[in-house]
Amino acid sequence: MFNYIIWNPDLVALHLGPLSIRWYALCWMIGLMLAYFYVQKLYSDQKIPNEKFEPLFLYCFIGVLLGARLGHCIFYQPEDFLFSTKGWFEMFIPVKLFGEGVIDSISSGQWKFIGYEGLASHGGTLGLMIALLLYSRKIKMKLLFVIDAVAIATPVTACAIRLGNLMNSEIIGKPTDLPWAFVFERVDTLPRHPGQLYEAIAYALLAIIMYLVYKKTNISPSTTTVRTDFKTGKALNKESENNSLEISENAKKNSSSSVPSSFPNKLMGTGFYFGLCLLYIFTARIFIELTKENQEAFEEGMILNMGQLLSLPFVILGALAMWRGYKTSKK
Repeated sequence: MFNYIIWNPDLVALHLGPLSIRWYALCWMIGLMLAYFYVQKLYSDQKIPNEKFEPLFLYCFIGVLLGARLGHCIFYQPEDFLFSTKGWFEMFIPVKLFGEGVIDSISSGQWKFIGYEGLASHGGTLGLMIALLLYSRKIKMKLLFVIDAVAIATPVTACAIRLGNLMNSEIIGKPTDLPWAFVFERVDTLPRHPGQLYEAIAYALLAIIMYLVYKKTNISPSTTTVRTDFKTGKALNKESENNSLEISENAKKNSSSSVPSSFPNKLMGTGFYFGLCLLYIFTARIFIELTKENQEAFEEGMILNMGQLLSLPFVILGALAMWRGYKTSKK
């Protein structure tokens, strides 16, 4: 008889007076905070001025949250959210309404704050990509550099989020008799695969791989600095700089600082790290899904469940981006 891991932790991590902070929310906050400082360090390593970095967190936070929420509602529970006013309201506002309609529920006090119960990683990834596109256009930076920097830090956040899922006893695995099986008492008494923990470990390993590749491909930054066109990532022509000093004011508006003519890491800005992140995470997701229970009834009987189907485009995109980035770094 195996001594399976009995799992039923308190959902609340901290009680701050009337405010209760759940483990899931805490893991999200820790993951985002670690990624924030990680990307800040990457910007500093690549000699990107701090004022270019400052707006990034807000773009990422909104993009991931909106994308993850919409992804869950649209792909996993469309019948609950897309066909009623109450559903649309609950899709964007983290409350549960118990009255006949939105106005009736709010006016009669028949509502409860529950947070966002349902966030899809595929939607979060898509939302993040859109947010980074808007960010790069707004501050006039090369998009491929931005998504590479965020990709290097992404596994840290992804790992933290899956640990939050584990604390919530959600996204559970299929029954198994393996000795490391978890009994999620909040769900039932069957020993099951800890699918959330499998993903968290996979993402932690990716974080280590990303760090090692980044350190290995770093080169000594040049002490010679020239103004850089952040929109393309290319140095401004020195001849035109000497012949026309009037350009400098216009260039400062676009670059705001002197930086190396090329990034000190030869793979940064090629899309390689972005591709590696997508390829690894969503390939792992396809295989780990085999150990998980389907999240919705409509997935029963499908050859690939919704999580696997949504992973395939990201795997293909990741492979193409990684190949292109590697080729670009060799030029």
